[in-house]
Amino acid sequence: MLELDLQLASQASPLPDEAQFRAWCALALRQRTADSELTIRLVDEAEGRELNHRYRQRDYATNVLTFPADVPDELLDIPLLGDLVICVPVVEREAIEQGKRPEAHWAHLVIHGCLHLLGYDHIEDAEAEEMEALERTLLAELGHPDPYAGDE
Repeated sequence: MLELDLQLASQASPLPDEAQFRAWCALALRQRTADSELTIRLVDEAEGRELNHRYRQRDYATNVLTFPADVPDELLDIPLLGDLVICVPVVEREAIEQGKRPEAHWAHLVIHGCLHLLGYDHIEDAEAEEMEALERTLLAELGHPDPYAGDE
């Protein structure tokens, strides 16, 4: 079972609805057999910039920040995965700049963030290839194109 806390801290609209966020999360997390609990907070640029500066020492808003739950070993069986913070204006701007349908870009970033909560990363080339391949597969199931097409 998926428990999603969707927090709307952005004045932007229109936004995907809760059912879409839930479906994207469920797809990304389906490999996980245990229950899953996470928060998605949708923010404007000022909050996105402040969080990125505080936690990553980068003075700009980024599309998605991932905060995996730091659960003590004796509590490892709780379903809490962590939090995603998504900066709405950045997502909207990127979709336009990259010529992507907004829904496809939203789906990609939610799936990308959920995979980070599961421990996937893209720092090393081999890890990036594995994560990107999974993202491509999941997005194709939704009928969305390869989000990395043209990046080579």
